[in-house]
Amino acid sequence: MTTTVCMNLCERLLGICFIHMLIDFGQFILVLTYFFITYLHVYLYLSCMKMTRVKEEPFVMDDIAYDSVSERNADQCTSRGCLWSRSADGNVYVPYTIASHYSSRERSIIERGLQSFHDVSCIRFTQRTGQRDYLSIQSHNGCYSYVGRRGSAQSVSLDRQGCLYHNTVQHELLHALGFHHEQCRSDRDQHIRILWENIQSGWEYAFDKIDTLNLNTPYDYNSVMQYHRYAFSGNNKPTMVPIPNANVEFGTSTEMSKNDIARLNRLYKC
Repeated sequence: MTTTVCMNLCERLLGICFIHMLIDFGQFILVLTYFFITYLHVYLYLSCMKMTRVKEEPFVMDDIAYDSVSERNADQCTSRGCLWSRSADGNVYVPYTIASHYSSRERSIIERGLQSFHDVSCIRFTQRTGQRDYLSIQSHNGCYSYVGRRGSAQSVSLDRQGCLYHNTVQHELLHALGFHHEQCRSDRDQHIRILWENIQSGWEYAFDKIDTLNLNTPYDYNSVMQYHRYAFSGNNKPTMVPIPNANVEFGTSTEMSKNDIARLNRLYKC
């Protein structure tokens, strides 16, 4: 049901209400009918607004956002065409907005994540002052981001229920800067074995291999972009095992690793 249809329905119901008011059913019936129709009008309007908002949210698979289902089949960011522009002073300025529905404590977690890039790279997240392309950080359903620069207002979802951790903020921002998951690297089969039989049905795509730019950096088990051993398990068994040493710990990083930082600086020529 579209917003237009909803509003047309509301107008017709209000019309019926006013017609009934012209007929003498008694003052009590008129008042009762008026308040019932008014309540229904508000309910339908809010429902329409909710449906409209959901439609505006991107199509999300795992924590990667897409503009459409069909776009899932095309890798979005294997070239420099998806990068944010480098300024004459050598810095890369990425405008952003943070939604007002976050509390001051929640906002400080996000801002700490933004600031952490300033400390180790030429990336400079700056509050938007009218720029066309920017990151719109909001609490939608789950944690997700587009990969690389998309243009216009670009959603980065940091759900208030479960996404406001330093490593999660860094993870989603690295997506927005052009990085994929570590287990999806083009050379991952030399470093990690995917146990497809243990993956929950319907989540296999989270382990698809991508033709990534690895920037002459090694596979990094400590990357903040590396999922943990039991990610998307359907039977409580591992979905990934390191090779050749299956006992190597991975997917437990609490912040960007040295390799994450090195790749970021190489990609943006910091």
